[in-house]
Amino acid sequence: MKKISYLILCLLSFETSSAGSPGRNANDSISYYNSFDGTRIHYTIRGKGDPVILVHGFITNGDSWPFTPLYDSLLQHGYKVITLDLRGNGASGHPHDSLAYMNDAEAKDIIGLAAWLKLPSYKVVGYSRGAIITARLLVKDPHVKCAVLGGIGTGFTDPAWPRRLKFYDALSGKEVPELTAMVKNVQAKGLDQRALALMQFGQPATTPAELAGIQQPVLVIGGDKDEDNDTGGSLAAMMPRGMHGTVTGDHNSALRSPFFASWVLDFLKKH
Repeated sequence: MKKISYLILCLLSFETSSAGSPGRNANDSISYYNSFDGTRIHYTIRGKGDPVILVHGFITNGDSWPFTPLYDSLLQHGYKVITLDLRGNGASGHPHDSLAYMNDAEAKDIIGLAAWLKLPSYKVVGYSRGAIITARLLVKDPHVKCAVLGGIGTGFTDPAWPRRLKFYDALSGKEVPELTAMVKNVQAKGLDQRALALMQFGQPATTPAELAGIQQPVLVIGGDKDEDNDTGGSLAAMMPRGMHGTVTGDHNSALRSPFFASWVLDFLKKH
């Protein structure tokens, strides 16, 4: 219970700080495309150079990335930075059909976006739940050159991950005392509670066997005080070319660390 409560504090802090986004300039490209099932996906492109797709976490959207040192660092180092709102979030479509979040739908949205943008290859950085989706990209899309899995441990490798099931129950209206604050925050912000519940219902697992088959370089990185996600390198060790890094911080602050940005930039340059 203590760990889940700690995670909620991080989610509330992160969602609140990303509620508004920095002003965009004339060089930004803000567009939509229709995914495999017709769901409209909102995406933004900024910069030129090698493409990097950033995949956001839970209870937020693509506008959270410009608040991180990583976003500006990627632009300063000549990358084309692509953000998107995963289905059910932000300005993308919010389907309320449970099947709309099953069978790797979110990963398919990103694969479709890369094809829509005619990217011959791309790199990916996912954080928290975004890292869970990024793991599916590594399994399903050979066009992914390398990836960063940030702020996540090994729990998501279990299809019956208790944390996922508790989030689904709480967002579906069941009484889960340690998640009451999260649900109230979702409601206070006017977020799509039904869509968020379905995201948890359909959230994919990537099994240890699947991770063992990933041949791309992967950096697993998190905060040394992230109480909900192990920082001992267990996830990295499951992949043939997995690497591991730790920065000072908890689940929320690690992503905002300039050291996180430095680790990721160094990895992307080398791979």
